[in-house]
Order: sequence, then C-alpha cells, then structure tokens
Amino acid sequence: MQYLEFKISCKEPFREILIAELAEIGFDSFLETDQGIDAYIEESQFHRDTYQEIYDKYVDSASLTVEEGLMDKVNWNEEWEKHYDPIMVGDKVYVRASFHEAKPEFEYEILINPKMSFGTGHHATTYLMISHQLDVDHEGKRVLDIGAGTGILAIMAHKLGAAHVEAFDIDEWCVENGDENFDLNGMQDVRMGKGTVREVKPQGEFDIVLANINKNVLLDEMEVYSKLVTNGGKLFLSGFYEHDIVDIEAKANQYGLEKIGQKSKDNWAALLLIRK
Repeated sequence: MQYLEFKISCKEPFREILIAELAEIGFDSFLETDQGIDAYIEESQFHRDTYQEIYDKYVDSASLTVEEGLMDKVNWNEEWEKHYDPIMVGDKVYVRASFHEAKPEFEYEILINPKMSFGTGHHATTYLMISHQLDVDHEGKRVLDIGAGTGILAIMAHKLGAAHVEAFDIDEWCVENGDENFDLNGMQDVRMGKGTVREVKPQGEFDIVLANINKNVLLDEMEVYSKLVTNGGKLFLSGFYEHDIVDIEAKANQYGLEKIGQKSKDNWAALLLIRK
C-alpha cells in the first residue's frame, strides 16, 4: 500500500482548518510540524481535482507551499514517537503516550496512542475543552462526546467521575484509535461510534455534551445538540476562532442555550453553555 505525502507549509491558524478539509477528501494521516502539517493519503484514494480545489481556496490566505512525495509504508508509531510530546493542562492533567514516563504528581493522567487521529491535546481547542471540563462537576453524569477524535474528552469525563460516556466520530481511524485509547484508560465498556450526530442518533438526554469540531458543523448541528442536553445540562463547544463567538452564541441562543463560560488560547475559543 503506497501513500502520497504532502509536506505543507502554512500560517499557524490554518493548520486545523487544512486538516479538517483534507480529511474530508480522503487524507487519513497527519503530523503537525514547525512549518505546518505533513498530510498522507493512500495513492488509490487521491483525486487531484478535489485536492486542487482546497489548495486554490487557501493558497493565498494561508500562504501555502507544498512538497509532494511518495511513501511505500509508514511506521506511524515511530513517527509519533518522534513528534508527540506530553501535554500538561495546568497542574492537574497530564496527557501522555505509552512511551512517555508517568507523572504521578498530576491528579489526572490520560494515556493516548494518537496514531493519525485528531484531538491529541496539543491543539488549543482540545486544551480549552479539558480546561472547561475541570470547572464542571461530572460525577455521576451522562456525557456525550461528539466528533471525539482520539476520545480524549470522553476519557477526561470518565476520569472526572461520569457514570455513562458515549463518543463517536465520522472518521474510521478515529473510531479504531478511540477504542484503543479507551482500553488504555480502563474504559473497556465504552466503544466509539461512527457517523455524524444525525447518523448515530444518540438516545436520551445527557447532562454534558461535548462538541469540538468546527464553526460550520456546530452551527448546522446546534438544534440537535440542544435536544440532547437535558434541562440545566451543559454544552461545551470549541473548534472556532474568538471572532466566531458572536455567531456561535447567537445560534445557541435560538435554541435556549445560554453562555456561562468562555476561554481563549492562541486566538481559538471554547464556550460553556447551559440549557435553560
């Protein structure tokens, strides 16, 4: 199985956007670099026309430069060991891969073997969501993680005492990697679902709903989220920039969701809302 490799140099704020866009057209593996991202796709899955549309869309605004190459086989574990560093969220949460040493001085330790999935904790939005989670009581709660990526937020909910956790993502790699990460963190009874929120159709209401995706998806699915959050329940949203807060909040207000918290990091934002 041969992979095409795209070494992409871009402005920092566009990394996550490009990952999301490329994932939609079949790219299944990404590594963040000092210059931007390295993106990979099976040669048989690559379509030049759809890739070119994305390139043309961002070449100027993101200052894109791309080097293309061909790879016979990728040892993803080896690649991640080169590029993946542990993450600390304040002095409470330590997110590490299995090849890092444990740090028992942290109250919460999350084990992640990220491979090629999203949401490793390095991106500001994941950091912000975890930071919000630390501020909210999860004990005995029903929690739903939408667009779960590596499953890190679902794992955090479990560590914080949630009684029931569900998670799903549209990407097959995320489903496989999420299940592996759940096992690493003692969550063998939780399995990652596959699909959008409308496809998965979670049953019942949840005390806490987590959605770290992107602005357009959040706006499109806001009504669905509002019906999943129980009265007095919390909705965590991220995946958008600070200047998008006004649009996200306005849409949320239409469905009885009121902002009660806001955090920002590196121009990215995360909101905590309550269903009245």
